[in-house]
Amino acid sequence: MRTPENSADRVAAEDVLLFANAAITATGQREFRSGALDQQLSLDFLHAYVRVNYRRVYAASLALDINDHNAARIVLGLLETAGEASAEERRTEGRLIAARLALLPPQRVYRLFGEVRRAGINNRRARAIMRDWLAARPDLGHDAVKYRSGVKTAARHVHLRCPQGAEPLAEVGAFLFRPGKLPRYEHPLLDAWRRAHYEQGAVAELPFSVAEGFAARHGMKREAFLKRAAPRMTRLERLRTHAVTQRPDVDLAAMPLTRLALYVLALPFEQRAARRAELTGALRTAARRAAGRHAGSWGRVHAVLDDSFSSSGSGQKRRRPLAVALACHHLLEVLAEPGAYRGLWTSGRGDALLVRPWGPTPLGMRVLDALEPGPGGAAPDRLVIVSDGWDNAPAGLAGEVLRVWRARLDPGRRTAVVHVNPVYDADGFDVGRLTAGVPTAGIRDAEDLPALVEIARFAEGRTGAAELYAYLDRRVALFLGEDDREEEKETVS
Repeated sequence: MRTPENSADRVAAEDVLLFANAAITATGQREFRSGALDQQLSLDFLHAYVRVNYRRVYAASLALDINDHNAARIVLGLLETAGEASAEERRTEGRLIAARLALLPPQRVYRLFGEVRRAGINNRRARAIMRDWLAARPDLGHDAVKYRSGVKTAARHVHLRCPQGAEPLAEVGAFLFRPGKLPRYEHPLLDAWRRAHYEQGAVAELPFSVAEGFAARHGMKREAFLKRAAPRMTRLERLRTHAVTQRPDVDLAAMPLTRLALYVLALPFEQRAARRAELTGALRTAARRAAGRHAGSWGRVHAVLDDSFSSSGSGQKRRRPLAVALACHHLLEVLAEPGAYRGLWTSGRGDALLVRPWGPTPLGMRVLDALEPGPGGAAPDRLVIVSDGWDNAPAGLAGEVLRVWRARLDPGRRTAVVHVNPVYDADGFDVGRLTAGVPTAGIRDAEDLPALVEIARFAEGRTGAAELYAYLDRRVALFLGEDDREEEKETVS
């Protein structure tokens, strides 16, 4: 019989894993089976619950592969409730917040700073964190043009000193708070913004998102504008406009794997088929880069990949679940031993490049097929299921197959089974699970698959809370660079 302490530890571990899955998958947006309001209310509860009961874990989540939406929410929650933390906790939280802000996209950080101001968070620590982040920006003049309202809000909140004169910061201050006072700016982007109001030639010098508005104001033709603006586009902006510009310098293989899968699925079938060699090669190259040192280390891998109708996602997350499955397909092929991978789509299709959301979700039948021995009569070393967990043809068959397989045919766990789910279930405060005996982890980007498989092992119940907390401590130390400093000390001594 478990002692009360052991039961409490297990509940704590389950709560931590619950929050980790939510923070990885949920973004507060509408999903296939739940609305945006349901998602937001569910996330609100989870964030408040974990912050109050497990504050150390709540802060440590910033070191995990959570999505940007929840990272920003954690930062806001920690800053808003600083009075509930001890001095030591505040020091650790400050370092975690600074490290996470350095990884977030700047537009997300400026949006967060706006929320900090609206929430009335004006303590010394919050202002110091904001000032340090602004000071570390490589070009505040660029930010002032591209994220003008965000920079203005942050500068006001931290009382950023903008001296008079010709200093760069003085020009930024004049641009934000005294527009039109200076006849010209030394900073090229600030001056391009000034000239773009009356000069078409200056439009192409601006960041693409800003130049679009000026191009529309001047009545510039879309195709001509895109070709002139292409040199200043970001990699993602080039990808979005590739169909119009057809520039040869768009390197698809350099795109993140899941982002590239989304791009591929947005193409019509005819284009996918015509560009098969290019698209497949790019997906495989991106998968090899994502696998890194894990390539070829997973042995024989079989995968069940969900391309049912629910993988179409929602209007806000269009085809996201299917893109994750497609990206995982190519990544698992690289993680497996050469020639030892087998991917099975729920629709029965054999051409991964032409998959589309269609039909029911016969996970049970595909799991049966995946557990069949491969060439040479050997069972797979790993079975990976990428699905939202709505097994409905027939309902519940996948969970029953896996339960019987584990209890009767593979009690020694020769085959490691893991379910990764890209869809957050707002009603259950977690991602949907197939059965209690199979570990499930939330997933947003396929690139995180190796790390998520490591987290999922804690959901099997064979490891305790102590191991989970030790894992979190290691991730925090790695995230803050403390492991590197320890190695340097050992080398010097």
